[in-house]
Amino acid sequence: MYKVNGKTYPCCTSITMGIIGGKWKTVILYHLINSPLRYNELRKQMISVTERTLSLQLKNLEEDGIVKRKVYTSKPPLKVEYSLTDLGKTLIPLLKAIAEWGDQLVAKQNVIATP
Repeated sequence: MYKVNGKTYPCCTSITMGIIGGKWKTVILYHLINSPLRYNELRKQMISVTERTLSLQLKNLEEDGIVKRKVYTSKPPLKVEYSLTDLGKTLIPLLKAIAEWGDQLVAKQNVIATP
C-alpha cells in the first residue's frame, strides 16, 4: 500500500490513475503540453466539458502539484493562466504515448474523427 497526499493506493499504477485518471484530466494536461493556457482557451478546446467540471479538474490537478495557476493582477481584467509544473512535465511522454495509442486505435478501427 502507498499513501500519497493523504490518499491510500494499492499499487503504483493506481497512484498515477488517481492523479491523472478520469475523463478530463488527461485532456487538460494534453492541451497544456506546448504552452500555458487561459481558462477560456482551455474551454474552447474542450467544448463538451462543463465549466464546473473543468474548474474542479483544474483545482484537483493544482492540488496534486501537476498544474500551476498563475494570476496576473497588474491591470484589469484579471488574467489567470494554467501551465504544467515541473512534476506535470514529467507526464509529457506518458500523455503523448496515450494520444499515440488512441490515434492507432482510431486508424485500426476506421473511426471517423469529428471536430
